[in-house]
Amino acid sequence: MTALLRYQADLLLRSQRWLPPVILYAAFLGVGVQSGQPVLGSLGYTAAGLLPVAAWLVRICVTAEPPAARACVAAARGPARAHLACLLTALFVAVLLGLAATVVVTLISDPASDGHRVPVPRLRAAAAGLPGALVCALLGAAVGALTSRPVLRSRGRAVPALLLGALLAVVSAGSPAQAAVSALVTGSRTGRVPVPLLPLAGAVVLTAAAFAATGRLVARRSP
Repeated sequence: MTALLRYQADLLLRSQRWLPPVILYAAFLGVGVQSGQPVLGSLGYTAAGLLPVAAWLVRICVTAEPPAARACVAAARGPARAHLACLLTALFVAVLLGLAATVVVTLISDPASDGHRVPVPRLRAAAAGLPGALVCALLGAAVGALTSRPVLRSRGRAVPALLLGALLAVVSAGSPAQAAVSALVTGSRTGRVPVPLLPLAGAVVLTAAAFAATGRLVARRSP
């Protein structure tokens, strides 16, 4: 698996297809996060924006290889393992991006609640923001896996489904991402620092199930 991950990471970096989602995420943060804003609210915004970026990165990874190269890798390592390497590579990049964004936003934001009434220590805020970002990265990867090959092969269907799935994952009641982001926003109002461990556990379970289901589907459809 290590060799597959290295191969997929090298393929992603060399293709430079990661640039559009990363630039879009940076622009999203540049517009919505300013220095001196309350830290928890800014971290909630940072986490929410990561979800569609993670889904986009998954789509990039699973469609990066030409069909012949994909067939060779699947024959050598197994179709399910090859597909899992694509998904894990995208998830790893999304997690790194969320980690970097969380650190930067924590440093430039005001360590206080809304209205600057209640102090919020930066380390505690980062300890809440990192799980929130991880939840959104996981859910984004799950959305990307379920709206890309082999589940949806047509781009005309896959791209709208990805956008709709990302939106629903952020705003739908009961979604781990919605719970994590809401906890950060609510904590920014009250000054209480949340640690979204339950949403994180739910995101891990849902993402593992999505990865496993798509891996089985790849293996079933492979010749």
